[in-house]
Amino acid sequence: MRRSPSPSTADADNTDYALELQDFLAELSQDPEREAVASEIQVLQSIYGDDAIRLWRPPLKNGKRSASTSRRDGTIRYEVLLSLSSPHDDVSLKVLVSLPETYPKSSPPQLQLLSKYIGSFGADANLFGSILRTYISVSGVEWLEDTVCVFDGLQNVLDRCVSWYEDRLSAEKAGELVRDDGKEAVAVSTRPVSPTGQTNAEISGIADSAPAPVPNALPIGIHIYVAEPITDRKSAFVGRACRIHHPSETRFMCAELFAFKVPLILSHLMSDRRISRAAHPIINAWRCQVDSVLHQGSSHNDDDGETAAGGRLAHLLQILEVNDVLVIVTRYFGGIHLGPDRFKHINQAARNALDLGGFLDAPENKKNTGRVKKH
Repeated sequence: MRRSPSPSTADADNTDYALELQDFLAELSQDPEREAVASEIQVLQSIYGDDAIRLWRPPLKNGKRSASTSRRDGTIRYEVLLSLSSPHDDVSLKVLVSLPETYPKSSPPQLQLLSKYIGSFGADANLFGSILRTYISVSGVEWLEDTVCVFDGLQNVLDRCVSWYEDRLSAEKAGELVRDDGKEAVAVSTRPVSPTGQTNAEISGIADSAPAPVPNALPIGIHIYVAEPITDRKSAFVGRACRIHHPSETRFMCAELFAFKVPLILSHLMSDRRISRAAHPIINAWRCQVDSVLHQGSSHNDDDGETAAGGRLAHLLQILEVNDVLVIVTRYFGGIHLGPDRFKHINQAARNALDLGGFLDAPENKKNTGRVKKH
C-alpha cells in the first residue's frame, strides 16, 4: 500500500503547485494565441477541483524536485488527477495533457496515462495505447480546428478506464484473473530473441526460471531485437532496438509516428514483469529524420535514477548516425554499485542491440545532414 505524504509536505507541495499554475495561467492570458488554453484550464479546475490540475514536472531525482518543463518546445504539459465515477470514487488515475504550440488552431491535444496502476490492477499496453489514440480513433473524440476539446477527451478516458477497471473486477470475482504476488526470479538470456521481442529469459541476478511471454502485442510492423546481456558484479544490462519507420509511411508522418509509437512500445515492454521489475527497466532514446530536420528524444522520465542515461543513449545514436530507430536498455541491479562503469555498459548494450538488428550498416544512416530538433 502506498504511503501518503505527511500533511506538512503535502500542504507545501500543493501551495507550490497552485502558485506555479496561477502564475502560468496569468502569463498565458496575456498571449492572444494562448488565451483560449488558459480559459480551458480554468474551466477544468472548476470541474475537477483546483488541486486536480498541476503543471507537469519530471519526477524527483536524488531527492530534488525538477523545475516545470511545461513549455518545452512550445508544448504546454500539465497533469490532471481524475477519480473514477461511482461506485469507484476511491479509485483515481493521473493523465498527462500535452498541447502543441498550434493547439487548438490546427493541432489536437495528446493524452497519456501516467498511472501504472488503476486500483490494484496494473495498466496494460492496450489501455495506454487507447488513451494515446483518443483524438485519432473512431472510438475516441472528434477534434475540430479552433475548438478546445481537452474536457471531452478526459471524459472519454474516464469512460474507458471505468470499463477497463470493471472488467477486471468481474474477472477477479469469477476467478479468471490470477495475480502472482510471490517473488518471480528471471533467468539470464543466452541468445538473441525472436523479432517479437520475447526473450528466452531475462536477468534475476541469482536464479533461473521458465520464461513468460510478453502479454500485449506490439504495434503492427514493429520487430524488437534483443542482444545478449552484459553482466558485471551481479548487475546485468539488456539492450533492445527496433526500427519504427517504414517505407510505407511518408516522411511527413515520421515524427508524428515516433511520438505515437514510442509510448506504445515502452508500455508493451513494461507489461512484462521481468522487465518492469528491473531497477531501471526502459532507459531509452530515439532518432528520426524528416527531410533536413532530425528529430530525437530520450527518456527524460525513464532514467529511473540513472541520471542522464537517456541523454547518453541519444548522444550514442547521434555519433553512430543511426536514424528511424528506438533503442532501450534494461538494467538489473545486483546490489553492488558500479560507478561510471554503468554508463559504459548501458551504451555497449545499446550498441550490441543496434548491431544485432543491422541498424549500424543501413546506408540511410549516413545521410544525417541538417538541423536537429529535440523532443
